[in-house]
Amino acid sequence: MTCEQAQQLVKQRLSHKRYKHTLNVKNMAVELARRYGADEEKAALAALLHDSAKELPWEDMLQIFADNAIMAKNAAARPTPVWHGIAAAILCATRWGVTDPEILSAIECHTTGKAGMSLLDKILYMADATSAERDYPGVERLRREQMQDLDLALLHSLQQSISFVQKKGGALDPQTLAACRDLEQRMQKKG
Repeated sequence: MTCEQAQQLVKQRLSHKRYKHTLNVKNMAVELARRYGADEEKAALAALLHDSAKELPWEDMLQIFADNAIMAKNAAARPTPVWHGIAAAILCATRWGVTDPEILSAIECHTTGKAGMSLLDKILYMADATSAERDYPGVERLRREQMQDLDLALLHSLQQSISFVQKKGGALDPQTLAACRDLEQRMQKKG
């Protein structure tokens, strides 16, 4: 699938507001890919497709998980706000011809992170967290940090996400906690 095809696909699937967010994420992902030497085309494609399942009803996502149980792993047992990334990755792989495991991984973990994140995983996670329309407390600091030290910005973003979910009393996704711990350990080793 090309970026042009992906853009047309999501334009048809998403509300105007979500589509605008998607384009903002693509722009930020390409900027971060350029900054850190990642493949800009892969970053753009992952960004365009990252929320392609965001507006599906939960029942539809559950059906995608049931129809693709091996790929879905334990998706239905995870908190519902993370379902759309998993569902999008499955749709990309099974219906839209996206076979690149890096792109699929980045889409799948763009809301949760995971232990051992690749550069593309980090780029998409941060591009989504800091896209132009985001205006939550601390986003400006993350935007500055990600241009200087992607890992530090990612760590702060994960910590902020964990704190937000805990304050709300929501269920934390275990992958987010694993991503945070993994990154803390890696950064301690770097010194």
